[in-house]
Amino acid sequence: MTARAAGFRDVLAVTEFRALFAAQLVSVTGDQLARVALSILVYDRTNSPGWAALTYALTFLPDLVGGPLLSGLADRHPPRTVMVLADVLRAGAVAAMAVPGLPLPAVAALLVGVQLFNPVWNSARAALLPQVLPGERFVPGMSLLMMLVQAGQVAGFALGGLLVAAVGTSGALLADAASFAVSALFLTAGVRPRPPQAAPDVRWWAHIRAGWTVVAGDRRRLALVALGCVSGIYIAGEAIAAPYAAELGGGAAVVGLLLGAYALGNVLGMAALSRVPPAFRARLLGPLAVLACAALLGCALRPDLVATLVVFTLSGVASSYNLIANTTFVQLTPDAQRAQAFGFALTALRVSQGLGVVLAGVAAERVAPHGVVAGAGAIGVVAALGAGGLWRRAQLGAG
Repeated sequence: MTARAAGFRDVLAVTEFRALFAAQLVSVTGDQLARVALSILVYDRTNSPGWAALTYALTFLPDLVGGPLLSGLADRHPPRTVMVLADVLRAGAVAAMAVPGLPLPAVAALLVGVQLFNPVWNSARAALLPQVLPGERFVPGMSLLMMLVQAGQVAGFALGGLLVAAVGTSGALLADAASFAVSALFLTAGVRPRPPQAAPDVRWWAHIRAGWTVVAGDRRRLALVALGCVSGIYIAGEAIAAPYAAELGGGAAVVGLLLGAYALGNVLGMAALSRVPPAFRARLLGPLAVLACAALLGCALRPDLVATLVVFTLSGVASSYNLIANTTFVQLTPDAQRAQAFGFALTALRVSQGLGVVLAGVAAERVAPHGVVAGAGAIGVVAALGAGGLWRRAQLGAG
């Protein structure tokens, strides 16, 4: 008889997980508030959409550096300490950005510093979570945190404009600083300290090389990263949501519906996958990656709004395979290199998604949005089949 898979109630019963959950909630929501506030701040000072967009881009780019170079701190130092210090440093930097009249170059420098610590915090959480939720509770716990990130981003964006209107950009930035401080308090009060998994005296560059070797030297982990990077292709629908909404004859409300459909599907898919018995999860990786892309082929028929929302929702449901890829990657990675290896994987994911957004935007200059999304779906099916095949062969080799 198949054992019952652990559920959300099981993980929420763990006090330390509830502290992690609360810390993630306040920091993610605050981060989105800051993105909105900074875009408005820069636009108000420069009256330039380009500078506002560049500022928004700066909130993502430092991940490409912080991921491979700083994520290993959580392997060589106590992960809770690393998370708390990252929160404290980010709180101080964001509070400094809230100073009225601060020159824009100083704001940009502080912003880059804040964002450098995001992959550090996330990698430390990845190193800590298997210790807080060992065994089968890890998957539903990771699922809850990933759904929380989606919900926090939506809430932060939705509330950001309202908060800026109510208290100004400086007030919104101070609210973000406070969110990091509250996150540090949740972690300090609710998560017990644990020793680092790697020796603290390991040289920094040697540890980075070791983390890369862990990823590149194992075909299973490499295949999981490849499956994750497929998201850089099916992200096309999100990347050009605004022109797609215009093609459908709608405005900002339709943009929200398109993005919301994908996010809703993703949350529903993760909720369902967290209940799937462990023995069957790994088998779903390849098929779901293919379906996430294949669903977008329906856009070739130039469907109306309702049908398009169905297509985006289905793609979002299938894209929840990233939950399996994420949790499997963490579980397959040795304790001593877990944070560093996770940082490399996160960087690869960011690069693939960034390229996907840029290429979809460029393509949409010459091709109708529905054609761009359908074309991305076709390319994605080929890529997902290749990544899924790599995963199957790696599994057979490991067996």
